[in-house]
Amino acid sequence: MPELLLTAMLAGSGVAIVAGPLGCFVVWRKMAYFGDTLSHSALLGVALGLLLDIDLNLAIIVCSLFLALLLVSLQERQKMASDTLLGILAHSSLSLGLVAVSFAENVRIDMMSYLFGDILATSPEDLFWILGGGALVLITLACLWRPLLAMTIHAELAQVEGFPVRRTKFILTLMMALVIAVAMKIVGVLLITSLMIIPAATAQRFSRTPEQMAVTAGIIGLLSVAGGLAASWQLDTPAGPSVVVCSFLIFILSLNFKRN
Repeated sequence: MPELLLTAMLAGSGVAIVAGPLGCFVVWRKMAYFGDTLSHSALLGVALGLLLDIDLNLAIIVCSLFLALLLVSLQERQKMASDTLLGILAHSSLSLGLVAVSFAENVRIDMMSYLFGDILATSPEDLFWILGGGALVLITLACLWRPLLAMTIHAELAQVEGFPVRRTKFILTLMMALVIAVAMKIVGVLLITSLMIIPAATAQRFSRTPEQMAVTAGIIGLLSVAGGLAASWQLDTPAGPSVVVCSFLIFILSLNFKRN
């Protein structure tokens, strides 16, 4: 396997392994639009990183985490519908990012790679952020598995049973922000949420327990990355979108599966 493909496969696998289990909670809690909002903030992080001349990966993570905090804070006030608030912040952060990039006159930037990903251009530094961030999220997810499940099933009952619901919800939001930030290199701002939702939705058809669904989602994510990269290499198609298309095809095939 060429070194270019090996690095891309490692990066894609690192994202898929963590995006699958985390995506289960996105599906269970109906947080798809929430994920889109966070992903759009990543482009604002790119713009600020360029303007302030700081590491782009760090800028993306900080900006995504900041918007996650802002979202949680505004949602708790409940002064407007959640979908309205998410729509405002999603499109505003994306537009702010595009406007801010225009001020970086002396910097040449390929916006397509940020919007749709450029996994084949993954550097060793990008790989460090992806694998390090992914490991951190997986460890946190394992430690908070029971509180997260309890909160997802019934938040009020989980609160009565002594689970820290507010803190757990906050940490879940931060984990989503971190995964979106480190995964932007793989499928880009506009497609990253699909890498969490589609494998999880597919795994739901094959699974009987939450744990089984989380593992299956990770495996489907790995298959999507491998299939997408193979298709991209053979057909000369964009790698990030090819990964998402492969994930979608697996989902279509799963519709023929009937669970006993």
